[in-house]
Amino acid sequence: MAALSGQVALITGASAPRGIGRAIAQRLAADGAAVVVTDIAGNFTLDDATHDRETLLTEMAAEIEASGGTALALTLDVTSGEDIARSVGETMSRFGRIDILVNNAGSLAGSASFMDTTPVQWNTSFQVNLLGPVILCQAVIPAMRSQGGGRIINIGSTGSLGAEPGFGAYTAMKHALAALSKTIASEEGQHGILCNTVCPGFIMTDMHMAANRRLATEAGLSIEALQAQRYATVATRNAGQPEDVAAAVAYLAGPGGRYVTGTNLPVSGGVPYGI
Repeated sequence: MAALSGQVALITGASAPRGIGRAIAQRLAADGAAVVVTDIAGNFTLDDATHDRETLLTEMAAEIEASGGTALALTLDVTSGEDIARSVGETMSRFGRIDILVNNAGSLAGSASFMDTTPVQWNTSFQVNLLGPVILCQAVIPAMRSQGGGRIINIGSTGSLGAEPGFGAYTAMKHALAALSKTIASEEGQHGILCNTVCPGFIMTDMHMAANRRLATEAGLSIEALQAQRYATVATRNAGQPEDVAAAVAYLAGPGGRYVTGTNLPVSGGVPYGI
């Protein structure tokens, strides 16, 4: 029997073609979980091509179903309490339970020096990177309590553990997200609910590449030179892949993670955390 057979996982921020959320959904589905893949509605531009997030989610769900898995695609804006309530309600109506919550949706709003970051950028980062996960956790914990437990996995960053110049708002929220995980772990462990933070380092995602392009432009470097400079700080001297993060999530969600809670798990190749 697959490790997560009979379980239901809700994953946010899962539409990006080369994203951590998509890799997590595919891995948990391969391990036997029914997956609810979500993301905000609307379009985004990647490599000069426009993509519709809802279409990407629907296509991924269809691929999982075609491979013998079970999947449901929903639009979910994590900054909307109404959206969160609707998505959790639809998941419960369809499956009757939520065993795994992966708070993966994130925003690099406020990717600028501290003095150049605006109040609007701070608020966007707060809404997406912290308050959304707070409300989602509050929405699913009652169901997890009633069924005897569950796993909450928050996707932080090595920015949850240290700081790198130019990402002040993002770093502040990711630190707070790690603290949120510890709070939930300390309060909900008695109900069988485990909560941890996975902290990716340099992972070759669409978001990471966008940050690299910005930093290269600011430094007057080619993207290749910028990446060589950044990855020279990593013990393994390279960037990771979304599947590496998905493997860590699968561990925490699966039988092997049954006695792990309140921890920060770096998936970073040994990147230093900065200050």
